[in-house]
Amino acid sequence: MSHFGENLRRVREDRNISQRELALKARLGLGTIEKYENDEQIPDTQTILKLSTVLDIPASELLEREVNDHHSSGIDAEIEQLINEIGQKRTKLILRKAKEFSEEDFLRVMQMLYEVKYEK
Repeated sequence: MSHFGENLRRVREDRNISQRELALKARLGLGTIEKYENDEQIPDTQTILKLSTVLDIPASELLEREVNDHHSSGIDAEIEQLINEIGQKRTKLILRKAKEFSEEDFLRVMQMLYEVKYEK
């Protein structure tokens, strides 16, 4: 499930920016912003980068699931659960490769994974 719309709305509201103002700054239609926030539409990579620039936030934070639970070890509860589910070796392999990616590379990979999973 996408968390983009929820994250976009939260960040926009945290910055006290209206949907109309965000649409103007990002050079998008107001209806487009509404569709993104309602998870009716997922933007392409370039649009995500544009929105992240306007909102001054890493694009990856617009895409990730926000989790407020942190263990005393400092590891997010969801990350710990994912490590347990896929195993440490696979997790290390994925993270080693991910750290080599630029922000744009990462967004392309996320878009590709989304398409593989949901656009069969």
